[in-house]
Amino acid sequence: MPAPYVLHMLTPLKHVSAFDVNMAADAGIHTLFPYTEVEPGEVAAITQDAMFSRDPANAARTGLFIGGRDAVQALDMMEAARQSMFPPFTISVMVDPSGAFTTAAAMVAVVDRALRRTRPEGIKGTAVQVYGATGVVGSTAGVIAALAGARVTLVSHRGLSGVEPRAAEFNKRFDVQLACADAPDDASKEAQLAEAEVVFACGRAGVQIITAKHLESAERLLAAADVNAVPPSGVEGVGAKDDGTPLPGGRGVGIGALAIGNVKFKVQHALLQRLADAGKAVYLDFRDAYDAARALAG
Repeated sequence: MPAPYVLHMLTPLKHVSAFDVNMAADAGIHTLFPYTEVEPGEVAAITQDAMFSRDPANAARTGLFIGGRDAVQALDMMEAARQSMFPPFTISVMVDPSGAFTTAAAMVAVVDRALRRTRPEGIKGTAVQVYGATGVVGSTAGVIAALAGARVTLVSHRGLSGVEPRAAEFNKRFDVQLACADAPDDASKEAQLAEAEVVFACGRAGVQIITAKHLESAERLLAAADVNAVPPSGVEGVGAKDDGTPLPGGRGVGIGALAIGNVKFKVQHALLQRLADAGKAVYLDFRDAYDAARALAG
């Protein structure tokens, strides 16, 4: 008889995300154990404790979920876990810091779906600008879009130092070419948007990043997506429920937070179920999230 599935949930933060706990439970995983304030150097010991406690036939009945708020740190923790394993003692690992990997994957996939209605290649080849790129959702969405073939610029509002180190790290890790720009005021935003075909707004909840006046400069705009569900919208004119809705002014379509969130929920649920149902160890990060998002978005 198979052993019960156990998910060990690790975070470097003070608390494990209640959102992630609920998502795991709703995916059918009922034995969950949180580890908080975990330092990267502690990951190997936790991993080996989990993997040695079961015979190899039940190794796949154990998984690690790594959260936090930092994409690079979470990926490094995943690698530390993998490096501490060896056959036949191998267990699964999923990484989704602050839900950012599944959110970013859903954002890019829903935009790609909207673009493919009139543009068969979707997001590939488009000029994508990411606002709120200093956060984990924005920077991850930029990497995913770049891997999908877009030309991506991470846009900061507080100097290039906010995005250049992150872009350099991701360019090196994932063999992409993320450009950087600074747009701290209306004039600089309008100058940037003149070159944009796709806009991702990934700023803090309740902060409007791009106004209708800014959008007047975006003559090439095909789509604008906003992950902010708290009024006001991150992009003026984009409603939370919009899913390919024409933008005011007649340029491009809007993708709202609820359209993105609907796919994000499905993606995280699907990946957690994949952990629990796997017959052998699997390792899931934002690339797997994007594959799932594209399939689920349709």
